[in-house]
Amino acid sequence: MTDQSAPDREEEFAIFNHLESEVRSYARSFPVVFATARGAQLFARDGTAYLDFLMGCSSLNYGHNPPELKSALADYIASDGITHGLDLYNEAKESFLREFHETILRPRQLDYVVQFPGPTGANAVEAALKLARKITGRSNIIAFTNGFHGVSLGALSCTGNRYHRAAAGQLLGGVTRLPYDGYLGSSVDTADYLDRLLSDPSSGVDAPAAVIVETVQGEGGLNVAGTEWLQKVAAIARRHGALLIVDDIQAGVGRTDGFFSFEKSGLRPDIVTMAKSISGYGLPLALVLIDRKLDKWEPGEHNGTFRGNCHAFVTARAALEHFWRTDSLAASVRKKGNLLKSRLEQIAQKYDPSRVSIKGRGMMQGIDLKSGEVAGQVISTAFQRGLIVETSGPKDEVVKCLPPLVIEEDRLNQGLDILEDAIDSVIGGTVKTAA
Repeated sequence: MTDQSAPDREEEFAIFNHLESEVRSYARSFPVVFATARGAQLFARDGTAYLDFLMGCSSLNYGHNPPELKSALADYIASDGITHGLDLYNEAKESFLREFHETILRPRQLDYVVQFPGPTGANAVEAALKLARKITGRSNIIAFTNGFHGVSLGALSCTGNRYHRAAAGQLLGGVTRLPYDGYLGSSVDTADYLDRLLSDPSSGVDAPAAVIVETVQGEGGLNVAGTEWLQKVAAIARRHGALLIVDDIQAGVGRTDGFFSFEKSGLRPDIVTMAKSISGYGLPLALVLIDRKLDKWEPGEHNGTFRGNCHAFVTARAALEHFWRTDSLAASVRKKGNLLKSRLEQIAQKYDPSRVSIKGRGMMQGIDLKSGEVAGQVISTAFQRGLIVETSGPKDEVVKCLPPLVIEEDRLNQGLDILEDAIDSVIGGTVKTAA
């Protein structure tokens, strides 16, 4: 790796330090100027290559600059395709909607209409919450501990993280937060607790408009909801007249196995929010999938200048056509997800399970180091050795691996070798179990 002196680094980052807000975060963990990217790799300005297990926080599930998508976008731009169209009819949107219906919705027998809110995941969540309240005439939303749904005010009300919530500078109401699956230990079924609260007219919990849930909590620390728990929560919501919203923004688009993270559980959510990798190319695009019977919006009732992104429609259509018309990608994700799990288990088994354990599902797994300080040292060490990987969890204690779904197995193993060496160098010899 290139070793720069402090003055050299200060000069290289001068424009960022002078003009960019202090709100920036990832740059602090990975302090180099990146210039190009391809596949599973990012390249710094000096040519240094880094394996990327961050992937735009799951916004680049097909890797950097996938050639099939790049070619489709370049052709569209060269032909003077529509760049911006509000919600006007246009060919790019038409092609995406047709491909999405034929390749994703119809084979899964999902009768959703598609809303294009603003281009971010938080925009999708805001729209979903607003629609649920409009449909039901209720204001309360049930959200869960360690959930993360965005940092705009409505979405932030459903987000659990105290640090992010504090930045709002005002009360964040309209949400009742309840324990996620496993939050109170394996002996407590928190779905039963939810049912009891909603069934008791003196519980103090108002009848909800919706229950919003992630099947795998990405920012919350790779907590995985069990199939039985998810099915019970869905049934409870239905029984009490609430809509079920699945936030599939980080866990969807193949990250956890099927296209949707809830397929394995057999759920039929009333509303699904999507963003991040739906464009396939890192271009901003978000969707709200709404059960056709629940599409109660009036024209223009929820709008925005960037409700739909023509360039993202092009790459999203190309991604669906190239990666999802067959089951090959999903099968590959299952195989590599098993490899990822096996390698992480091998790492964890070297240490006391009270100090090191694995979490997550599919290609969204990681190592829980029980300490944000230790996890921070691990990602810093890994970066020095050529791997970009982030932390998550309430105390940033989980090292979260989000490699591209299309990564070659040797590249995946290479990155995991670096991660293992980093963990060994940070905690090796301090918490190992007796032989």
